[in-house]
Amino acid sequence: MYMNAASRARVALAFMCVSACTACIREEEAPPDRRVRGGDADRGKQQIVAYGCGSCHVIPGITGANGMVGPPLTSWSQRRIIAGEVANTPDNLVYWITVPQSIEPGVAMPNLGVSDGQARDIAAYLYTLK
Repeated sequence: MYMNAASRARVALAFMCVSACTACIREEEAPPDRRVRGGDADRGKQQIVAYGCGSCHVIPGITGANGMVGPPLTSWSQRRIIAGEVANTPDNLVYWITVPQSIEPGVAMPNLGVSDGQARDIAAYLYTLK
């Protein structure tokens, strides 16, 4: 994916902002390299339901999450790449959940208005999926 200098600068700024957030809640649930600072898996599960993520994705542990539009999110903590574009790291996942169109314009996943805190919670839940 080609990104011009302004786009790269916006992405870098967003990653720096995300990195500046506070301590992780429930870190023991995620592998050490997949801990989301400030994320809570229980709240993430609630956010996944509230945003209707299961209408597009299969998501283990979420009742009715059997969508066939997006990829299944099974074994998320074992994945290496997000959307075929960026490494599967907590900061990248939070950024992807918040503004997927900025990483891959035109992708089927819309920008849903998920806040940074909500994205951290959703990411924390996804990293519990082994």
